[in-house]
Amino acid sequence: MTVTCGIDWSEIHHDVALVDEGGKLVAKRRISDDAHGWRVLVELLAEHGDRPDDPIPVAIETGRGLLVSCLRATGRKVYAINPLAVARYRERHTVARAKSDHADAMTLANILRVDAACHRPLPQDSELVQAIAVLARAQQDAVWSRQQLANQLRSLLREYFPAALTAFHVKNIGLTSREARAVLQAAPTPTAAAKLTARRLHALLRASGRQRNIATWAERLQALFGEEHLRQLPPVEAALGRQTQALLLQLDAACRAADDLAEATSEAFHQHPDAAVITSFPGLADLTGARVLAELGDDRSRFADARALKAYAGSAPITRASGKSLVVHHRKVKNQRLAAAGYVWAFASLRAPGPRAHYDRRRDDGQRHSSALRNTFNRLLGCLHHCLQKGVTYNEDVAFQPRSKAMA
Repeated sequence: MTVTCGIDWSEIHHDVALVDEGGKLVAKRRISDDAHGWRVLVELLAEHGDRPDDPIPVAIETGRGLLVSCLRATGRKVYAINPLAVARYRERHTVARAKSDHADAMTLANILRVDAACHRPLPQDSELVQAIAVLARAQQDAVWSRQQLANQLRSLLREYFPAALTAFHVKNIGLTSREARAVLQAAPTPTAAAKLTARRLHALLRASGRQRNIATWAERLQALFGEEHLRQLPPVEAALGRQTQALLLQLDAACRAADDLAEATSEAFHQHPDAAVITSFPGLADLTGARVLAELGDDRSRFADARALKAYAGSAPITRASGKSLVVHHRKVKNQRLAAAGYVWAFASLRAPGPRAHYDRRRDDGQRHSSALRNTFNRLLGCLHHCLQKGVTYNEDVAFQPRSKAMA
C-alpha cells in the first residue's frame, strides 16, 4: 500500500492527513508546532509504513520553517505546493467553496497521490549551500532596504536641502556613502551646513573613513553649502532636519547590515567547491555568485536540463497559443531573487567580448535593452548549468562561438 501525507501548517498547530493509493483516509491528526508535535508526526508516519529506506512523501504549502527543515533532514521527499494550486485542486471535488484545515491536508495528500510527477520535491542541498542561501538572501534584502531608505532620504532632501544632493551626486559617492551619512548627521539642515568650517568638514570626512582628496572635498562642500538656495521656514526646516537624522539612523543600520552580511556571505561562498566554477564566468563575483548559488543549490538532480533551469530563473520566454493567437512574452512567475541577480550578472558580463557581441547582435535585431539583457542571461545560465554538471570552468571560445563556427 502506497501512503502519501499532506500537512496543512499554521503558526500554532498543523493538521496531518494520510491517504492510501485509492484516496481513502487512513489517519489524521492535529499536532502542535513543537518537539512534542514532531514526535507525534514521526510516530504516526511509522505506524503506516514509513521506513528509512522508503519514507512516506509529504506535501505542504511552504518550503520554509522548522517543520520543513526537520522533514528534509529525515531524507524524505518534501513537496512545497503553491497555495494557489491547492485551491485549484480543491475545486476538482466541490464548488461549494467549503474549506477546513483537515480538508486542505487531505487535498495535499491527494495531490501527491495522483500528480506527484507534476511537482518537484525540495532539493537535497548540502548544509553549506543552505547556510549560503540564508546569508545571501539576507544580504540581498539588506541591499534592497538600503536602497529604499536612500530613495526616501533623497526625496526628503529635495524638499528643503537640494545642495546636499548636488554635493554627493558624484561617481561612486552617493547618499549611502559613509561621507554623506557623516556630514548629513552632523549638519542635517542648510543652516547648519552653512556654518561648517573647512576644518570641521575635514574632520568629518576623515572620521568617515575617507583617505584621499580630503582637503579638496572639504573646500567643495563648504562652497556648495555656502551658496544661496531656496529655504523652508526656519521651524519647518528644523523639523525636516530631525526627520532626516531619524532616517539616517535607519540608513546607517541598513548599510552596516549589508556590509557585515556581504563579508559573511563571501566567506561562506569561498568554502563551497562550486565557487571556482561560478566565479570563472564574466560578471560573477563573490556576492553575485553567492546569490546565484543560493538559488540554484548544489543538488545536481534538481533541474532535468538547462531548459528547466532557465524557466525557473525566468530568462526563457513563455508561449501562449490559442487558435490563431500566438503570443511570446517574458515570464512573470519565476524566482525573483535569481532573476534580480541575473540582471546584475548579465549587465556586468557585457565587459567580456563574447556576451557583449551576443547582446549587440540582439540589439541589432531590434530587441530592447531589457530583452537583449535577459537573452544574454539566458545564454549564460545555460553555460553555467553545463559547467556545473561537468565540473569545468567557463571557456568563452566554447560558450560564445563566432556565428560562422556555430553554423558550421
